[in-house]
Amino acid sequence: MTATLTEPTTKLPPSTHPYAEVIHRLEAGGSMLPDTPENLMQIIGLYKAYAVPMDFYWRDLLYIAEQVFLEPIPAFKYFLPQEYLDLPNHYAGDTADLRFWRGEATAHPELLEFMDKGELKAKIPKIFHHLYHDRINMEFAEECMRAMLWHRGMGGELEPYMDSEEYKQNADRAIRAFFKNNPVMLGLYKLFPDMFMEQCRQSTMTSVLGLFWEIMAPVFFEMSDIYDEGGFKGVPDAMDFLVNGIFAIAGRPIYHRVKIGDEWIDIVPKSKGFTWLYEAAFPYVEAVFYRTSPFRGTKSYNAQAHEVPNDQNDFHFGILYADKFPVGSAGIPPTLLHQDMYHFLPQYLIDYYKQHCRGEDDMLIQLAVSFQRSMYNVTSAVIQAGRAALLYPLDDPNPKHLLANRHYFEGQLNRFCNPKYGMDKAARIGMVQDQNYR
Repeated sequence: MTATLTEPTTKLPPSTHPYAEVIHRLEAGGSMLPDTPENLMQIIGLYKAYAVPMDFYWRDLLYIAEQVFLEPIPAFKYFLPQEYLDLPNHYAGDTADLRFWRGEATAHPELLEFMDKGELKAKIPKIFHHLYHDRINMEFAEECMRAMLWHRGMGGELEPYMDSEEYKQNADRAIRAFFKNNPVMLGLYKLFPDMFMEQCRQSTMTSVLGLFWEIMAPVFFEMSDIYDEGGFKGVPDAMDFLVNGIFAIAGRPIYHRVKIGDEWIDIVPKSKGFTWLYEAAFPYVEAVFYRTSPFRGTKSYNAQAHEVPNDQNDFHFGILYADKFPVGSAGIPPTLLHQDMYHFLPQYLIDYYKQHCRGEDDMLIQLAVSFQRSMYNVTSAVIQAGRAALLYPLDDPNPKHLLANRHYFEGQLNRFCNPKYGMDKAARIGMVQDQNYR
């Protein structure tokens, strides 16, 4: 099936960009992904498959940030206590602050069933599931957190705050309270304060990512339900749902607190006014979708090999550029995430893969390709949201304003055209325009 070509509908002459068709589609209010029923099915199916492990990710990330905190040997940080499985999502259920999903606020039933029996379909002690790697792979979530921490300076006010004296004082109070009965760790803290402070910043970023995904999980669940009900007419509808969700929740508070005994200690208080859009959503897209770092084995970090940029700002090895190697890694390519998603694919997508796969062993590769398509649609939503927030309406009568929009869209697409380090080929934006790319 091929998509209908999108002709420019503005008062401007046609774009001369290498991806002019995509530019015109964005100017018409569409997505970077062509509007076909097959694309819609793939992206919604992947959102559903992503949402179930994401429901574990955000809960475990908050548990790690709030209670595991600076535990020197966090051997059981992936063993989520019941209180966090029961923790109500603020955007689902009857008690929601803003209800995105009509389902329950506690952990998703499919997640609970998988945690109980795993891929083995056997009810054995959790430790054996864990050692066999028959579990949700939190390593992917932590890799995303580390990418956000490493690629600092993505905008917002939280980044400079984490270097402020106020943050250091709050962190110092939490560190001393956490280790109040451990003189060895307090002694090490006195010797190496910067090391402990950096670990505290990592814990803060863990909380930020948990709060970000707490919203995205119910958004994806609701999109899956709407699709099942026949509510989306095409890919632009799915993108618009994301755009509207971004603006609806833009002001959600971002914070970090630690529970020590019965006391909650604020490291990043809600009163600072940090918000979801600028401190979580935009940094996440920039650090994880675009930048991250190349998976060791696909690129050499040897300085003489010149396979990675000298400047960290030039890193473009995010999930939009990920080769589909089934290497079982947490980083890029994120096949640990794909393995998590594999357990929760809707039946219609399983049937689709059986039709187009070279056997079941190929299904993870096909899932990875669909995932790349789905993330291009999410990226399109972020691009359209950025245009709406910073520039002009798509139907603005002023040609100068439309030209500013075009320059913005072309600038975004230029990030997928950089020939250095093979990034233009890795992005595969031209390939996802073809439905036969599998």
